[in-house]
Amino acid sequence: MQQTAKQRVAVFGSGGQLGVELVAAFQSRGYEVLAFERATVDITDQAHVERAIAQADPAVVINAAAYNHVDIAEKEPQAAFQINALAVRNLAMACRQADARLVHFSTDYVFDGLAGRAYTEQDDTHPMGAYAVSKLAGELYARAYLDKPLIIRTSGVFGPGGLDTARGNFVELMLRLANQGQPIRVVEDHVASPTFAPALASRTVDLVARGIHGILHAGGGTPISWFDWAVKIFAAAGLKPPLKPTNEREFRTAARRPKYSALSNGKLESLGIDPMPSLDEAIRTYLDLRTRRTADVAG
Repeated sequence: MQQTAKQRVAVFGSGGQLGVELVAAFQSRGYEVLAFERATVDITDQAHVERAIAQADPAVVINAAAYNHVDIAEKEPQAAFQINALAVRNLAMACRQADARLVHFSTDYVFDGLAGRAYTEQDDTHPMGAYAVSKLAGELYARAYLDKPLIIRTSGVFGPGGLDTARGNFVELMLRLANQGQPIRVVEDHVASPTFAPALASRTVDLVARGIHGILHAGGGTPISWFDWAVKIFAAAGLKPPLKPTNEREFRTAARRPKYSALSNGKLESLGIDPMPSLDEAIRTYLDLRTRRTADVAG
């Protein structure tokens, strides 16, 4: 599908660190963007969703809203399922009624991490907890109600929007811990592919402009342990906090997590989409943007 002038896009979850980048990326390419935050539209309310999409009449609906509390989801699986699965059903049904395309973001956690390599779109899914099950269910609902949804699985998203959200991101967590001066322990036996939110948003616009549908992986492109990611963050920030590796056995969490959930971007790049920036480049860019933003707030 070719982009037409001022094609209208509705972004749900526009207040999150990916959502703010999606709004900016689509606007910069000439799209008319309608931004819906949690306070504006409750996506768990089917009637509310249908009314919002019918009134907006968008060509494309982007769902960047999600319940991301992986450990808390083990205590409140219904809440995770309501937002990550049933709300996607609401959006998909409303898109079908409005003849709009749906772009939905999913996660590397739909895999069990036992393959020991980066996952492709052809690999079988095997979620290992309430959060992961809810995210896979969201994918299934999108595909159940729509013929051509675009489902983008990603991993470890971080972007400057994390400065304005309650949960932040891994980079902000590491910088905050470094300022506390206490020993920092990060797992070295779990591998992901950290993804820079502005880069993911830009490539999402590319995919929408080309009318791509189906399931696509869009991770950072660099399989790396969370410990090694922390090492890179501190090196780029010029910090030397007391950082020590730990592992799953020593650092138990309520939810089971895939040990190797990096994603392969092979299919994405085969479509002619630009490769993701290197993790080192992404971290440098993030820190530069962070410095500018904090300076603007201070000044």
